[in-house]
Amino acid sequence: MDIITSHINADFDSLASMVAAKKLYNEAQIVFPGSQEKKLRDFIGVFQPVDIKRIKDIDLSKVTRLIIVDTKIPGRIGPFAELLSNKGIKIHIYDHHPFNKGDIRGEVEKIESVGATATIFTEILKSRKIHLTPMEATILTLGIYEETGCLLFPSTTGRDLLAVSYLLKKGANLNIVSSFLKMELSIEELDLLNELVRSSKEMVIHGIRIMVAKASRDSYFGDAAHLAHRMMDIEDIDAVIVMLSMEGKMLIVARSRVSELDVSEVMKEFGGGGHPTAASATIKEASLEVIEDRLTKLLYGCVKPGKVASDIMTRPVISIQWDSPIKEAEAMMTRYGVNVLPVLREGRYAGVISREIVEKAIFHGFGKNRVIEFSTTDATTVGPHTPIREIETMMIEQNQRFMSVIENGRIVGAITRTDLLRTLYEEFLRRRRIEKTVAREKPTEGRSLSSWMKDRFPPDIYNLLKLSGEVADELNFNAYLVGGSVRDLLRGEENLDIDIVIEGDGIVFAKIFGERLNARVRTHQRFGTAQVITDKLRLDIATARTEYYESPAALPKVEISSIKKDLYRRDFTINTFAIKLNPKDFGLLIDFFGGQRDLREKTIRVLHNLSFIEDPTRAFRAIRFSERFGFKISKHTENLIKSAIKMNLFERLSGSRLYEELLLSFNETEPVKTLKRLSDFDLLKVIHPNLIFNEELEATLKSMHETLSWFNFLFLEERPDRGILYLMALLSGLKNDEVKAAIERLSTPPRSGVMIIKNMSQSREVLRRLPLKDPVEIYDLLSNLSLEALLFSMAVSKDREKQKAISQYLTELRKVKPLLKGDDLKDMGIQPGPVYAKILKELLEEKLRGRLKSREDEERFVRHSG
Repeated sequence: MDIITSHINADFDSLASMVAAKKLYNEAQIVFPGSQEKKLRDFIGVFQPVDIKRIKDIDLSKVTRLIIVDTKIPGRIGPFAELLSNKGIKIHIYDHHPFNKGDIRGEVEKIESVGATATIFTEILKSRKIHLTPMEATILTLGIYEETGCLLFPSTTGRDLLAVSYLLKKGANLNIVSSFLKMELSIEELDLLNELVRSSKEMVIHGIRIMVAKASRDSYFGDAAHLAHRMMDIEDIDAVIVMLSMEGKMLIVARSRVSELDVSEVMKEFGGGGHPTAASATIKEASLEVIEDRLTKLLYGCVKPGKVASDIMTRPVISIQWDSPIKEAEAMMTRYGVNVLPVLREGRYAGVISREIVEKAIFHGFGKNRVIEFSTTDATTVGPHTPIREIETMMIEQNQRFMSVIENGRIVGAITRTDLLRTLYEEFLRRRRIEKTVAREKPTEGRSLSSWMKDRFPPDIYNLLKLSGEVADELNFNAYLVGGSVRDLLRGEENLDIDIVIEGDGIVFAKIFGERLNARVRTHQRFGTAQVITDKLRLDIATARTEYYESPAALPKVEISSIKKDLYRRDFTINTFAIKLNPKDFGLLIDFFGGQRDLREKTIRVLHNLSFIEDPTRAFRAIRFSERFGFKISKHTENLIKSAIKMNLFERLSGSRLYEELLLSFNETEPVKTLKRLSDFDLLKVIHPNLIFNEELEATLKSMHETLSWFNFLFLEERPDRGILYLMALLSGLKNDEVKAAIERLSTPPRSGVMIIKNMSQSREVLRRLPLKDPVEIYDLLSNLSLEALLFSMAVSKDREKQKAISQYLTELRKVKPLLKGDDLKDMGIQPGPVYAKILKELLEEKLRGRLKSREDEERFVRHSG
């Protein structure tokens, strides 16, 4: 049996060398001879990078080869030292320390004067072209960085730098490296740190762990701030305050990693200041004991309670009156998608009733009975300021899945088990200091994206988002950034369509927000929405809403609700993200419905099984997003689309919504592929029963694509209506009356409908008369056509000569104008009158034929013809 081992109190260089050695000795077992440093234990606990055997499970009598890394000292390999006297055991040694008297000698000795043993192994693996995973590259980098002091120690060699360079190319993750490595302390700093740790006292206030430590020095001590960080790391606490007395004055350094303790507020009391997470103060001639006592009292007043019920509750709460019939409770639960309803009597909380009870009551024939008769009236409730920890205990111990939040006898919110679990998970993520991945850092739910927002949004938009959160806080509202801008932020693309949802009154918020910006505000009272318009930006503001559909494909009924219910209204999971904008949680990513998973897996997925029944337009949208992003539609979502088609739900679909969706598809995707996908689902027949995606239509659509690409390469200022052009191409195979029927089915805006019919009719006439050789005849035929009619004609024509004639007109003939004007003719002594039009027309025709090149040519032509 082969064993790979290292030294007692193993560090990252030990682990890195053992992992690398395993690549060379495939059958060997990795075994630590004893303890490991704490940070190494933490790393292994999180990442579990390799199978490590316990020494007590190893039968030493069966060991035939011992591979020792990062040491040669017998006393440092623990129980494996017993094997050294066994002559039959082969020993291989890899180390970067020079040989000393009494060191272990081996059959194979790879001893190199480099900064880390991990460097030796990196060179071996590179020379043998042995593949490294990103995790293995990261571990080797950790070993080199730790052993060389992040390449700053004098023992660092050029070979160490080259090794790190190679490992970075192999995917080493410096975020993980920096999470585990800290610079070593000097002897003086270590001595002071030991004194601070020995003197420290831990306080727990509102669940926040705070360490207070003190020490004295006769002479001035330099920057002690990093010692505070060291102390936080040692105990993994929430905050630390260090008091250092020296030379007749006291330095107080405070650090916090939780929002509940703003250390700058504490330091202000001592004449200092700083940031909420880092602050300091200096006091002259003060006693450590006096300051400590004062500080302790201050902390009890400065530490804010952790999250309370009002921070996580859903509001407003859908409720039912006490005397409503059970059947109405069932209808409300179905309409709003809830499983529990609080029961109100004269506006005050009276109890709760669950779906399970409602269904059983109806089953037993009590559908007409009053709700209060079956309600639970003694369910535990909490107040808005009840700490989350207490709520967690109550819900678990009492197996209560719904907690009503009551203030002055009235229900102000509700907390579900899902709300609670999500909050606890977010807290776990917030406190976790390292990421369990070697991939490029990605945002996870419960994590702040504020730095992403600052980096990827223009400064003016970022500042507006910050201000919106501040205004919402002042109004006791919650503000969220939602929609495509959040989705595309996560996708790494720019999207400056800013949509803000308000838990509260969106119109009230918009008016005050507009005042702060000196911006115009447009409100839509019926829908609870508004637009805030500045000189450069337009922000859409909406009140958080829920919706229900009274019938399939109908327009939804909308009511005020919470952010969770508002996001549940969305079409697909990838569009359900929100980022909280209130200062306390600015940048917090919210993902209730697994959107991040579907972004990673590049999947379009609906939120629930009735999605296409409620809004069949989503079927068209699913295909649009699929083509736009290159995502697949989940199998279940595809099945739901097919079911909606079998139910003939699309017959009820509003034409205007279908028209808008088609135009978006034409403008955001490659229409050929999108229309082919629509045809695969039989969705083109929703527009007209005779609309079929065949080879002829595919050729026309591809020709339209080529025509538009050609026109765009001309770099003209004109921009044709891409949506109208593709719609014309789509309908080009239909008869005249079928085109009119399709336009009517789409509820095409009257002006656009007239344009489509006119353009298609003109195109047929133009193509009938082309080709023409005379430039004047081409000009006269095409000059009255719109740009869309010209491009459509060019796309649908299969005749190269006809296409050439249209191209000549677009690129040359339509730009031709006589240089002489009416005033010029007057100066030439020609009396004004109808003759001017005749002369200018003749000038244009001559120029079109290329016979007049200059102003002099035109003047000569006029005099000669006169």
